Amino acid sequence: MPPMDSPLFPASKPFDRRAWPMGGRLDFWHGRDGWPIRRYRLGEGTRGRLLIINGRGDMIEKYLELIDHMARRGWAVTAFDWRGQGGSGRLTDDPLCGHIPDFADYIADLVDLARDWRAEGEGPTAMLGHSMGGHMLLRALAEGMAQPDAAVLVAPMLGLHSGPMPRWLAVAMTRMMLRRGLGDKRAWTQKEESERQRRIRQKRLTHDPERYADELWWRDHSREIALGPPSWNWVSQALESTQALERSEGLARVLCPVLILAAQTDQLVSTPAIRRVAARLPHARLHVYGREAAHEILRELDPVRLDAFARIENFLDETAI
Repeated sequence: MPPMDSPLFPASKPFDRRAWPMGGRLDFWHGRDGWPIRRYRLGEGTRGRLLIINGRGDMIEKYLELIDHMARRGWAVTAFDWRGQGGSGRLTDDPLCGHIPDFADYIADLVDLARDWRAEGEGPTAMLGHSMGGHMLLRALAEGMAQPDAAVLVAPMLGLHSGPMPRWLAVAMTRMMLRRGLGDKRAWTQKEESERQRRIRQKRLTHDPERYADELWWRDHSREIALGPPSWNWVSQALESTQALERSEGLARVLCPVLILAAQTDQLVSTPAIRRVAARLPHARLHVYGREAAHEILRELDPVRLDAFARIENFLDETAI
């Protein structure tokens, strides 16, 4: 791969979010049961190695801007698609249903992939998890996964934002659907047929309509990576796993420095739960954005996005050494 200051990486050229960066490697890593997990790697790693762990329904393509940004700053970046989403296949006959039988399957994949990732090189290590990826990263660390030099959680799913519905009612409804045999069926309909519906979904994710349009573009041009709502079983697992993690004594054993970025008005994950969990971590730093940020902080309008990038870089410069 050419050096970061080569003509292939002109600092002033705008990043094309709808194209893969030059010099990257897209392949498959295989889980302990042989399941193919799509993986992407970029960067030489003169600064260290960074593992990016994306959220539910995401795909690597949504984070190419972040991957490229960190690679230019010397990090060897690895990102992957969770089993059942992105380019890592599906677990039901419905290609748009985000299903998983048990969150333990995610944890097993992360632990094994992180072990192999560690063995690929030397130097400082950092892990960054967004939303569900933040939950899985923290849960894996609390359950004893080898800790990196630093960890970053961005809008981590440490509790679900259920709106006006109380948690007990969400649990009761989910259990009823599982008893009816609908565990592998979509929990709701993701309506994006009209501009108004797309605008509503966009505002839940980001204030930046152009970055939101990038996601739709990738989904339209690579239909095999598109995903819709989660299954009822995923919802059940999320409700159980977030509650168990918040109560876990393992949080006290997460001794690596942790930076947490959250949004006060997040409509997908619970910011109060993030505050409670952050208070229990021995070495956590929490920054909560106001109304200027929605759930996808790293895909926000530039004032928020660049501020988040700077906070992450400063944190890693201080801790991942």
